[in-house]
Amino acid sequence: MTTTETGTALWPITVTPSAHPASAEDREAVLANPGFGQQFTDNMVRATWTADEGWHDARLEAYGPLLLDPATNFMHYGQAIFEGLKAYRHEDGSVWTFRPIQNAERFANSARRLAMAELPIELFVGSIEALVRQDRGWVPSGQERSLYLRPFMISTEVGLGVRPGNRYEYLLIASPAGAYFPRGLTPVSVWVSDDYVRAAPGGTGEAKCAGNYAASLVAQAEAATHGCDQVVWLDAVERRWVEEMGGMNLYFVFGSGDSARLVTPELTGSLLPGITRSSLLTVASDLGIRADEGRISVDDWRQGCESGEISEVFACGTAAVITPVGEVKTRTSGAWRVSDGGTGPVTQRLRQALLDIQTGQAPDRHNWLHRLV
Repeated sequence: MTTTETGTALWPITVTPSAHPASAEDREAVLANPGFGQQFTDNMVRATWTADEGWHDARLEAYGPLLLDPATNFMHYGQAIFEGLKAYRHEDGSVWTFRPIQNAERFANSARRLAMAELPIELFVGSIEALVRQDRGWVPSGQERSLYLRPFMISTEVGLGVRPGNRYEYLLIASPAGAYFPRGLTPVSVWVSDDYVRAAPGGTGEAKCAGNYAASLVAQAEAATHGCDQVVWLDAVERRWVEEMGGMNLYFVFGSGDSARLVTPELTGSLLPGITRSSLLTVASDLGIRADEGRISVDDWRQGCESGEISEVFACGTAAVITPVGEVKTRTSGAWRVSDGGTGPVTQRLRQALLDIQTGQAPDRHNWLHRLV
């Protein structure tokens, strides 16, 4: 019996793997240039919840399509949530993931907000262990490469009544991944949206639900028409305070050298509580860099860059780790660069420090890593 890092026994999962896995040659061809989210491993994990039986029938089986009735609840009313985390191959060949308990807790919080069944932590972590152990050959090597894990849950009750579903399906799939942004650690340009908002107080901003991302796509398309890579969201009430970049949290670097300090927008209920965001607050402290949560307005951002007070800006999240922001465009406040538009030293230092922990190149002082294989 294996256990989680908290000592909880993992959920029993029936293992019936694919009878036709990819050949070693085909797998290596994918791993040579994995991209992001394009290719998937041989297997997946599924589990079912019903009002009568609770969570049951957890099994690992061949990756494949789902058969769904046209009246399946989530397709009409949006009860769909997901998570994202990675498995890393260390130099000794072992495979680890990063802070899975936090992902499991956030997944449960998302389910609660959408009136869905909460998945037990031991089933969440147990599914990851089962899939990675079975498909461990799909975990690439190299600091910029990983196996991206996508747990998700949908309401599978059949019927058109507007109410929480009485049946849910949990699934876990995995995809070998290279850099999220094809250009690597190259600063992105951002468009500050004042036409659309990502989330409002009392809404689903804290939940990692599919609807939040669907609602963001029109603003992302607008950003592209202005020659920008990503959209930056403002608060829904005053349309003044900076919240997130696309699906990532933001950090602002004030000053430089030994006097540098970080500020990330505080969690107000409409921001996603990013696990990378949380980790960087701790990593920064370990490196002797002051890090705080606060409020940054668009005017603060522009004036800080013009005066040189703000020296760097970066976004962070599981998929991309850390991405520098080099240029900002707005409809009402003009456009400006962050410093010289390049990648700053604090951004680089934090990114490397976090990657070193995740890939086993630096000590795991906070017991964040969880061994899978």
